[in-house]
Amino acid sequence: MRLILGFIFTCVCTGSWSWERELTLPPGGTITIPCHYDLKYIQHKKYWCYHAGAAFNYCKILAYANNTEDKVTVTDYPAQSLFTVTMRDLQSGDTGSYWCAVEMGLSRDVNEQIYITVKADPDLSVVESSVSGQEGGSVSVQCLYSAGYHKEQKQWCRSKGSRCYTVGRTNTSQGSAVQISDDGRRSFRVEMSELQKSDAGWFWCKTGKLQIPVHLSVSDLSPECQRLHSTQPNSRVQPRPLPRILASSNLRHVMKMSSAGWSLK
Repeated sequence: MRLILGFIFTCVCTGSWSWERELTLPPGGTITIPCHYDLKYIQHKKYWCYHAGAAFNYCKILAYANNTEDKVTVTDYPAQSLFTVTMRDLQSGDTGSYWCAVEMGLSRDVNEQIYITVKADPDLSVVESSVSGQEGGSVSVQCLYSAGYHKEQKQWCRSKGSRCYTVGRTNTSQGSAVQISDDGRRSFRVEMSELQKSDAGWFWCKTGKLQIPVHLSVSDLSPECQRLHSTQPNSRVQPRPLPRILASSNLRHVMKMSSAGWSLK
């Protein structure tokens, strides 16, 4: 299963971050991590680094943007102001702290940290890590959690802007709606309806400090649906007229009314 994670650089000078992020992944899996950055960093080098502890100053650079090193590929997308990191064949030895980072020369590098644990039974996962819907339609995401997170708050968070939605129904600023329901049996479901093109992007299921990423893509309305929506609301299909029964000397059908209504004999 391919897993995806998205987040935004938030604190650029002190090396601290607004949220403590933790991710648990199964061994042998692949994860793609999109790292958003400010437009002013487009010309700067981006990289992905690792340290078994939590010291950014001593982290080992695993790969720079637009390169593949061993099990890691980093690709920069300047037009979208993000770069992606793909890690393959994760093993228990890969557990530790990772950073998306932008090289700043003489200043401290801009960075964002996440702690990854590779274990056989992840504490938070999703049935599908990438979903797609059509404009005006809906999508559903099922998030699975372990028993230890039964009482933790369940959330659906947008990567860009860091807005989170909790259990219940919420109308978004894009005009769509988010419905979150927790079945209390280690699963909560997120449904986004009335999708807009602006809803496309990175989200994650979240409970406690744990999160698991989901990418949402929204396609244009199909030509058939566009034609249907463009139909005037007062234009209705006129009913076809009933056939007229012609009387003749050879026709012995007589119309009579009974208690059950009209019938032909």
